[in-house]
Amino acid sequence: MVKISLCMIVKNEEQVLGRCLESVQGLVDEIIIVDTGSEDRTVEIARQYTPYVYEIPWRDDFAQARNFSFSKATGDYCMWLDADDVISEKNRRKFIKEKENMDGTEDMVMMRYVTGFHSDGTEMFSFFRERILKRERKFQWKGRVHEAIVPEGKVVYWETAVFHRKEKQKESGRNLRIYEKMKEEGEPFGPRDLFYYGRELMYNGKYQEAEAVLEEFLGRKDGWVENKIEACMNLAECLRKEGMADQIIRALLRTLEYDVPRAQVCCAIGGAFMDRKEWEQAAFWYEEALRAKRKDKDGGFVPEECYGYLPEIQLCVCYDRMGDEEKAYQHHLEAKKLRPKSEAVLYNDGYFAGRGRRT
Repeated sequence: MVKISLCMIVKNEEQVLGRCLESVQGLVDEIIIVDTGSEDRTVEIARQYTPYVYEIPWRDDFAQARNFSFSKATGDYCMWLDADDVISEKNRRKFIKEKENMDGTEDMVMMRYVTGFHSDGTEMFSFFRERILKRERKFQWKGRVHEAIVPEGKVVYWETAVFHRKEKQKESGRNLRIYEKMKEEGEPFGPRDLFYYGRELMYNGKYQEAEAVLEEFLGRKDGWVENKIEACMNLAECLRKEGMADQIIRALLRTLEYDVPRAQVCCAIGGAFMDRKEWEQAAFWYEEALRAKRKDKDGGFVPEECYGYLPEIQLCVCYDRMGDEEKAYQHHLEAKKLRPKSEAVLYNDGYFAGRGRRT
């Protein structure tokens, strides 16, 4: 059986590190932990699980730290996790089975990364990420922020999922500060850097600056399609924040230049028409969302609710506003199957009960 080295970079993670390392017990053959300046018990906790703990200064460069962690591995494969990641018991069983089936020809293993959850615990947001990499291929992380490795060679997809269970907010403004430092120092921005720089500007409320950077990214020919689709959606969000509702739909329709519409794009367009109380147009786009095919393995962000629950619950509203109670009720029932305890479903239960409908 192949040997896997878990390689982690950490800083001030005493609250979650033990939870993460407990979840990988028996799954990996070696644990490498690189601390980048913790001021709490992180290093002490790390040493309870592995003798391979290294301390290096933080250089505002996630790729540099990850590459250092990989350089210390001795296994056939390097795997990465963040300290607030967890592998559930169900997924531990999947991992063991899939690891046993590895024959050593795999260059890269992609695993689903679940990074958002609804209040009822159901999955809200996921995407596939490079998770296990063949050491002899000497893959290198690139990107001081939102670091990544471009998939190449024999790439396989596992059913195993990793859950990102945050217990604290990341350092406020950290990522934007690093991008601004890159800009100040004249470091060239690749397409991925531009995309994420634009998003960080948006997250920090700098909407006009974000629009300019996202437009620069969209103007490049070397950008990744999934990022371009997301960039158009980010532009629409900036316009919404600026109160420029008349331009939102135009921004979202630009996604059609790159591929068939994703469900999340259809839902966003539907939402824009709902804001304008144009119920028929909104219903059209929500119906399109229900027809959209998932493309998880393309690597883009996948908001789970857009592939079922959200279009169903919004179609319930649209058809109710158009006076078609029967269609509204049927979409309510479909939404209820997917998330029976959601606030919107419970509200609609009462609404339809008041109209004599059995819920």
